[in-house]
Amino acid sequence: MIELHNAETFAQGIPHDLFTSMRADPSLTWTAGQGDTAGFWSVGRHADLVAVSRDTDTYSSATGHIQIYDIDADALEARASMIDLDPPVHTRLRRLVSSAFTPRHVELYRQAVRGRVRRSLDQLEANGGGEWVSTVAAPIPIGVICDIMGVPEEDHQYMIELSDHLVAGTAGEPLEPSAYGNTTALRLLPFNSPAAYAMADYAERLADRRRHDPQDDLVTKLINTEVEGESLNRDEFSNFFRLMIFAGNETTRSSMAHLALHLVHFKEAFEVVEHDRSLLSTVADEVVRYSSPILYFRRTVTRPTVLSGTELAEGDKVVMWYASANFDETVFDDPMMFQPGRSSVPTHVAFGGGGAHFCLGASLARLEVAELIKEILDRRLDIVELGEATFVESNFVNGIEHLDVKVSRRGLSNKEHQ
Repeated sequence: MIELHNAETFAQGIPHDLFTSMRADPSLTWTAGQGDTAGFWSVGRHADLVAVSRDTDTYSSATGHIQIYDIDADALEARASMIDLDPPVHTRLRRLVSSAFTPRHVELYRQAVRGRVRRSLDQLEANGGGEWVSTVAAPIPIGVICDIMGVPEEDHQYMIELSDHLVAGTAGEPLEPSAYGNTTALRLLPFNSPAAYAMADYAERLADRRRHDPQDDLVTKLINTEVEGESLNRDEFSNFFRLMIFAGNETTRSSMAHLALHLVHFKEAFEVVEHDRSLLSTVADEVVRYSSPILYFRRTVTRPTVLSGTELAEGDKVVMWYASANFDETVFDDPMMFQPGRSSVPTHVAFGGGGAHFCLGASLARLEVAELIKEILDRRLDIVELGEATFVESNFVNGIEHLDVKVSRRGLSNKEHQ
């Protein structure tokens, strides 16, 4: 039995052999239900995933839930954020923040990103290495998205903590329901996590501060904006805030965490980039493809249809496995090879398969990953993995929880480096 609903299946990263066999089956793959959660169809081929992504009329985010497990109707309403909705409602909400993430606007963040990259690597180098995730992969993206949102620097570590617990909410082990003073039933909270309560509470407190002291940030914009003549209510605002913090952080963080492994395992590929900096943007995209930081999203079928010869009924769950489609051998030449100059056509689906839900922060994520790679190459850093990486226990996020590394500069003796 293929246990894709089980976090243990992803304990050592993407189960490539499993996905390869799934893609070889001309039909969709069925996974039986578990407990109170109904079974689902898996979409593992690139073309099928793109088709589902771009047809929001047939494959809905608002009907059912975007994760594998089922939740009650009242929980759907309470937990709904932009990614849990379909056009045209989704489109109207997306427009509230889309201007901050256009490629032209993202370019304005480059110097701030570069500063955060340099400070993190300075700390890592000063210690001759250390824990990669907490020193590099976590603080850079959370710092950037917090700056955009308007979260003060002193609260960035708290946002990392809450994001960690949100991901833990997708794992097999339940979290303490009363953490952070939570009194809300977990089924009504995003990711079934009390950290969602804590993030909503923080969001509202920050909103109150911005009502009295407006700033040039997204929180100020969101509390002063209107959708069809109405301001966002408390739940809408807190869900928006949570989504921006989580989505603006987790994908980039996981890609940066995996980058350390790529630098070790694909050393020659990065040597090519070191001598040809025109490849920086394509190698950054290859890092994201190979990492596939978000493993899946689910859609719910709204009307009878057929996909890859499989008859789907209204109400069926369809799970799009980005971690499979990004290694589709019919689309990508030698997909298991890390290629720094890989063509952008066809595109990978780590940012989604296109359509309404294509990742809003794709340009920002690419810039952040590229800047980190550039700085590592500029410093001629040699990274050595110390022990095996510990993966996040989740079938939703392909994250790394812990990775110890040793760093030194190539071409310098130990004495010169000190």
